[in-house]
Amino acid sequence: MTPGLAVTVTGSIGTITLDRPARRNAISQAMWAALPAELRALETDAGVRLIVLRGAGGHFAAGADISEFETTWATRDSAATYAALMAGAMDALTACAKPVIAAIAGNCIGGGVALTLCCDLCFADETADFAVTPAKLGIAYSFADTRRLVARVGAPAARDLLFSARRIGAAEALRIGLVDRVCPAGTLDAEIAAYASLLGATSPASGRVAKDFVARALAGQVAEDAATRAAYLDILENPDFAEGRNAFMAKRPPRFS
Repeated sequence: MTPGLAVTVTGSIGTITLDRPARRNAISQAMWAALPAELRALETDAGVRLIVLRGAGGHFAAGADISEFETTWATRDSAATYAALMAGAMDALTACAKPVIAAIAGNCIGGGVALTLCCDLCFADETADFAVTPAKLGIAYSFADTRRLVARVGAPAARDLLFSARRIGAAEALRIGLVDRVCPAGTLDAEIAAYASLLGATSPASGRVAKDFVARALAGQVAEDAATRAAYLDILENPDFAEGRNAFMAKRPPRFS
């Protein structure tokens, strides 16, 4: 197990916890490097329907670990290597075939926000606060991170957050679309468990196609192609379709595999 990451499976929920509470879960180089493999393990676990990314100790993440920057960003080459590790973690989250929820409490700063932008949904509680802080360090968000931020909140809000590096609370984050829902403090686990129960009544195959189609739409695809037509028709041959149809006709809950 990588220091700083804790992985658990409870029922249908697989959880990856950023686990450095003494440093408000600042993300180390080792954590960036290990995240893709931990995601793949949960993605291939047939019992896991939902993956949750969260932080330990009342905070999500203080961002990338600045204490490592003197080494990781010492030269252009070392910076490129470090940036590739970060991008690999982000890409793994984005590409994960299963739904991924960011569960956000407390501080969610810089690289922490970038991680949440790669998740399908972001649930926060009222304690959450956010800041996109590269301008405070004299660095830049990567293009991929910036593109995801613009896709999530729109260009005007993205400019504001990037230019000012100001902190915003959970209510403003909800208003601009940085998070999808906000719940009272202390209820985040219950909110996610309730959402997981909804997923338990739906088809995993349908979810995979939906996630792929949304990603294609966000990437700019505007018309059907051979791949999307095939995916639409392939699902009719999946056992989930027969089960869903039979359950509907029998007026009973479906039992998807």
